[in-house]
Order: sequence, then structure tokens, then C-alpha cells
Amino acid sequence: MKQGALLALGVIFYAIAAWMVAPGFYDGFNPSPYAFTCPPPQAGDTKPTSGHVDIRVVGGVSEANSAFTNDGQLVIGFLPGAFIAGGKTSISVDIKPLDTCPNPTGIRFVTNIYQVTADAMLDPSKPANLVLQFSNLVPNPSTVYQASDPNGQWSTLPSQPGQPFTIASRITTFGYFAGGYPATSPPPGSFTIGGGQILPIVVAMLIVVVVLVGLPLAVIPRRR
Repeated sequence: MKQGALLALGVIFYAIAAWMVAPGFYDGFNPSPYAFTCPPPQAGDTKPTSGHVDIRVVGGVSEANSAFTNDGQLVIGFLPGAFIAGGKTSISVDIKPLDTCPNPTGIRFVTNIYQVTADAMLDPSKPANLVLQFSNLVPNPSTVYQASDPNGQWSTLPSQPGQPFTIASRITTFGYFAGGYPATSPPPGSFTIGGGQILPIVVAMLIVVVVLVGLPLAVIPRRR
């Protein structure tokens, strides 16, 4: 009986510890641990990085290129001629994660907020492709949001899922960007591997139930 009880306690301890320890119970499904500005309790304390690129302008036309953070959590792809060059020979693009985490009314952000700036405007007829990575420790974002002021009004951008754990959109202006979902709706993907903490809790509970149900069966033959 003591051995069975010890086995049950060991399984329970493992399930709870695996869920609580960063980078998380299902981190194997995530390309890499996400670097949060304001990490949830179960995440690590790695800080997000910035990015910079200088895009050449040849014959008045900016070359195709991409800007990205060093950790790859935000990537923007530019088509040839995406910028209004205005006589420039190169165009500078910078990406910086915001060091605070605003919580605007009606929105729940699940990615960091990033500021994207450039010393030239985009040509509206050639939108840039923006991709945001998100973590498996949070609900899946349904929308990419944009604002000119992180503490001001946020607008939605047409968005769609990209590669695993990414969401993509097209932009015609720069500013602040983040992935999230409307706070009035249930978290998207709550019961998927990439959708928050409900699934790990359910799995841990099921492990406990199976062990407790199996204990009497393990003890009966010994009593006989």
C-alpha cells in the first residue's frame, strides 16, 4: 500500500511540476521560448530584442528586403519599391519592443507591443507583410492591432494565421503593433496546444484520476 501511495504522489508531483516550470508543459510544440516584456508566471525572464535594417535604394526604387528582431519574434517583409524613397539612397527601419504592457479596454494582448519606425513612408499600393510570433503559454491571438500611440486608440488589421505560433497581417503605415484578441470574447484556442493553460490542467487532472483509479487494482492481488 505504501508503494502505491508513493507512486501516486510521484505522478502528481511530476504533472504539477512539469506544468509550472518554464518554458512550460508543452514547450516542445513551440519553435522557441517566447521572450516576454511582461512574462506570465510560468514563463522565463528572457527579454525581447530589437532589430534594424538599412534598405538600399537603386534608381529611386527601394530593394526588396526584410526587417526583423534578433529573436525573430517580429518580421516585416518589403516588396521592391515598397517605400516612397524621395531621393534617398538608403532607408533605415527600426523595430523596438515596448518596455511597458498597456492594457487597453476591450483588448487582451498576448504578444509584446513593438514600435516600428522608418525614415521613409510606405507606398500604400505595396503593403508590407508583418508576422508576429506568439507563445504556447498564452491563448492564440485572433487579430493584429495597430496604434500610433500605445496608450491611445488601437485599430484592428486584417489578420490570418501564419506558420505555427505566428499571426500575419499587411501594413501600409508604421507605428505600434501587437497580437491579441477582443477581451469580450473567450480566449481563442482555449483547448488547443497553443491555447493557454486549460489543456495542461486537464491533462494533469486526468493523470491523477487514472493513478487513483488504478491503485485499488494494484493492491487487490497483494491482499489475496
